[in-house]
Amino acid sequence: MHGIGTGAADAAHSGSGLNIHPMDQFIVQPLFSDGPVGMFTITNATLWMALSVVCVVLLLVIGSRGRSVIPSRAQSVAELSYSFIYKMVEDITGKDGIRYFPYIMTLFMFILMANSLALLPMSFAPTAHIAVTAVLALIVFLGVTILGFVLNGPKFLELFWVRSAPLALRPILALIELISYFVRPVSHSIRLAGNIMAGHAVLKVFAGFAGALGLFAFLPIFAITAIYALEVLVAFIQAYVFTILTCVYLKDALHPHH
Repeated sequence: MHGIGTGAADAAHSGSGLNIHPMDQFIVQPLFSDGPVGMFTITNATLWMALSVVCVVLLLVIGSRGRSVIPSRAQSVAELSYSFIYKMVEDITGKDGIRYFPYIMTLFMFILMANSLALLPMSFAPTAHIAVTAVLALIVFLGVTILGFVLNGPKFLELFWVRSAPLALRPILALIELISYFVRPVSHSIRLAGNIMAGHAVLKVFAGFAGALGLFAFLPIFAITAIYALEVLVAFIQAYVFTILTCVYLKDALHPHH
């Protein structure tokens, strides 16, 4: 990760020895110029998102192209990922949701690959930016909402009407459900970005300590090793959580009945 690769260097070259800036690793910078970042500027975020897409294609398309009875490692990982997400979509949304499996599979693999590549030294974490995760969450939110009205018409509004509650409480619950529904893209995006950003910032801080403590650097190095192992797990868990919430929201669009 970028924090691990530069944390020790920052501390070594600073006058105080502990001049650590854990948030600098999230700065979006142009790749081919020193000017401001515009709408069509190719940045470090663009590069690492593109690399994530390339890695997904290599794994799922190229890696499983020569399918055999005795699978290669790439084929095994591709098949395991496919069956894992397919089972998730089927269990949560039912048979009606299987037709949307390609999008959900693509979403999971992109987030997982972006999270995983961000753990490499000198890399960049695009999923630590709200600008990236908010777009992913808004696509899910708008897609599910439009799909709900297309498939169910006005009956989609029954999602907000809790029939199992007493009649006097239903209007209040409907308001709460409506607010909760529109908060979905906010929580959906902040959860992913916040967890990735927090983990990488902590790694950067301990990397700075390792560069400043000299002979005692083994203490923060042990901490870095433990946190890094945790971040590998977080990379998968956050992709899984984002995807499973997408399936839950899709289920609401397909079956908007309490």
